[in-house]
Parts: sequence; C-alpha cells; structure tokens
Amino acid sequence: MCKYKDTDLGIKKLDFGQKRGMMAVYLTDGRVVLVPVGMFPDIKRLTSKQREEWMVLDDQYFTFEHDSRIYSVKDVLHV
Repeated sequence: MCKYKDTDLGIKKLDFGQKRGMMAVYLTDGRVVLVPVGMFPDIKRLTSKQREEWMVLDDQYFTFEHDSRIYSVKDVLHV
C-alpha cells in the first residue's frame, strides 16, 4: 500500500464509463478519483476495448494488457 498523508491507499478498480474522457480510480479507502485520460498519453492511445483489459498489481499499481507501462496510485494523485 502507498502511505499518503497517514493513510494507506491502494487501487481496487478502474472504470472508464463514468464520464467521457475520464478514468475513475476506485481507492481502497472508499474514495473515487476522476482523472483525465489525457494525463496518461499511453492510456489515451488505447482503444475503449483495450482500456477494459486492466489489472491491479499489489494493490497500488495498475497496467493494461496492451500497454507495457505500470502506473501507481501516486501517478493518479500527482504525488
């Protein structure tokens, strides 16, 4: 887990259907963070179908089947 401001944060799931052009990141503390997909050019280049093929690694990282980059909860929160 990522220690951020005295809170252990992890990633539960991703959702690209909340709002167009946005990625919803569901955190283990119950919060949902909406971030523009444009902040992640590699994710933006993925098709809608490819974006649905995500996986969470060790509760604090995520990646996609068709993207070799690994993103962290810190990337989402701009820490």
